[in-house]
Amino acid sequence: MPGARDRGAAPATWLGTGLLGLFLLPMSLSLEVSVGKATTIYAVNGTEILLPCTFSSCFGFQDLYFWWSYNSSDTFRIIIDGTVKNEKSDPKVKSKDDDRITLEGSTKEKMNNISILLRNLEFSDTGKYTCHVRNPKEKNIHHQATITLQVVDKLEEVDNTVTLIILSVVGGVIGLLICILLLKKFIAFVIKKTQEKKKECLMSSSGNDNTENGLPGSKAEEKAPTKV
Repeated sequence: MPGARDRGAAPATWLGTGLLGLFLLPMSLSLEVSVGKATTIYAVNGTEILLPCTFSSCFGFQDLYFWWSYNSSDTFRIIIDGTVKNEKSDPKVKSKDDDRITLEGSTKEKMNNISILLRNLEFSDTGKYTCHVRNPKEKNIHHQATITLQVVDKLEEVDNTVTLIILSVVGGVIGLLICILLLKKFIAFVIKKTQEKKKECLMSSSGNDNTENGLPGSKAEEKAPTKV
């Protein structure tokens, strides 16, 4: 019957989706590699630059293997590689093809840092640098992250004129608002004091009028002495 087949297909579909999710969950929680938020970094010719790379794994690692590769328009090569025995060991370099490169990272205290320092930069060092990590503890899962290096003659100075103008305007507006609020409070205080003085003056004037009109409690109420 078509209805029965449809009712049977729905649980099977949900079961298949659930099993797929359980299979993909460990993959989503597995090895991750990062070279930071910047996708492109700039450095001046003749200086040095740190190429960052960190990794993380929810399952830990054992005999982890890492390497850096360089890729330009006409060149691809592995520039350094090494291993990390476990979480308590620092990375060890196995080989490198350039003496200008040194491994600067550490995996102790959960830093998991395998960054490299490139000294005495040349214009030919411009290109893409990819940090690769493979973890045998996770069935040799291989992840990577890429950062682009641009070697320039000099770094361009950033013109902050517009930013300074905006900050000045915003600061001026905030200062003006504060002055207006303080002036408003001062005016309210003066008005309050003025009203209090007027009230006191009116009360004093009312007392004087009562005395002159011979109202009870005034001197005009006193009787003249009786003649004998």
